[in-house]
Amino acid sequence: MEDLIALGQKYVMNTYRRLPVVLVRGSGAYVWDSEGNKYLDFVSGIAVNSLGHCPQVVTEAIKEQAEKLIHCSNLYWIEPQIKLAQKLVESSCCHKAFFCNSGTEANEAAVKLARKWGKGRFEIITMEKSFHGRTLGSLAATGQEKYQKDFRPLPAGFKYVPFNDLKALEDAVTFQTCAVMLECIQGEGGVNVPDPGYLQGVQEICRKNNLLLIVDEVQTGLGRTGKAFAYQHFNISPDIITLAKALGSGVPIGAMLAKEEVAEAFQPGDHAATFGGNPLATQAALAATSVLLDEKFLAEVAEKGQYFKAELAKLKEDFSQITKVKGLGLMVGCELSIDALPIVEFCMKHKVLINAVGGNILRFVPPLIVTKSEIDQVINTLKEALLQNHK
Repeated sequence: MEDLIALGQKYVMNTYRRLPVVLVRGSGAYVWDSEGNKYLDFVSGIAVNSLGHCPQVVTEAIKEQAEKLIHCSNLYWIEPQIKLAQKLVESSCCHKAFFCNSGTEANEAAVKLARKWGKGRFEIITMEKSFHGRTLGSLAATGQEKYQKDFRPLPAGFKYVPFNDLKALEDAVTFQTCAVMLECIQGEGGVNVPDPGYLQGVQEICRKNNLLLIVDEVQTGLGRTGKAFAYQHFNISPDIITLAKALGSGVPIGAMLAKEEVAEAFQPGDHAATFGGNPLATQAALAATSVLLDEKFLAEVAEKGQYFKAELAKLKEDFSQITKVKGLGLMVGCELSIDALPIVEFCMKHKVLINAVGGNILRFVPPLIVTKSEIDQVINTLKEALLQNHK
């Protein structure tokens, strides 16, 4: 493993702060490193492997499709792409789908569609502590200075307001504004859940000012919160929805969904993606969503999420380092009064993989197939980690 890491350090660009482990195999909620060590994975590719690693329903679909047709151009109709569009549309409030390769691409598509629809109005209001991607356009939409500071000048036309502040949003609207873009639950920003009524208030402001409501469901979508889409918890009906992460169960794919009257702004030549919606990726996504959008499965996710939060709340009573437990479904955050990285490192040494965001927040996005006994294992490991880092 040390040799592999040394090779990586020599040949791979230094764009990630990587933990010193090489993962080579996965099954269900577990992964193995190159030395044969087994880890319980509560990162799941950052909310990508929602059915666990190498789920049979997806791997079989990939094998079968790989022997038929891996890629063809969007100059032609693609059968699994059509079927996936139908499934996503019929599960949401939208009417049309566009396919790409990632979350940042989906958000780029949403920005372009909103501006085309706006007919001269170009400004998009997003939230502080948001995260919408790493390409220049999506980075400009991301309301976090730490990600933007070294890459200016960024594309113009974005304005940031505090999350959960309706007055600030209303005050920010101008005659140039065409849309409001936000995450129902901010992931990279710290697993921030909206106040009651906030998202409905955002929708009212959009309707009053003839603005589009764009909901970034790249991390929250497809079962992560215990519903097909996170917006369904909040009694809103967005005009545009962006998806990626869990959609392909590990195969790169993104999607933008839009209501008919918005989607029709795009005409041939306005936007494209060479690999977007190719047969392999869409067949994998069809297989993944056959489980992820199942109502019984979603109910189980919601129930396990409640159990996990309740167990973390018990830990909070015993450890002053935990200041807040938050989240929805199996997208859970644990805010600490101490640096989160030593906790992450302790857990890894004890064969549990977790993640930290914002310096002091533990983020848990386990496979949605996780069991209560596996949740208990993480709770027990966290307990040991907090005892070691008691202050």
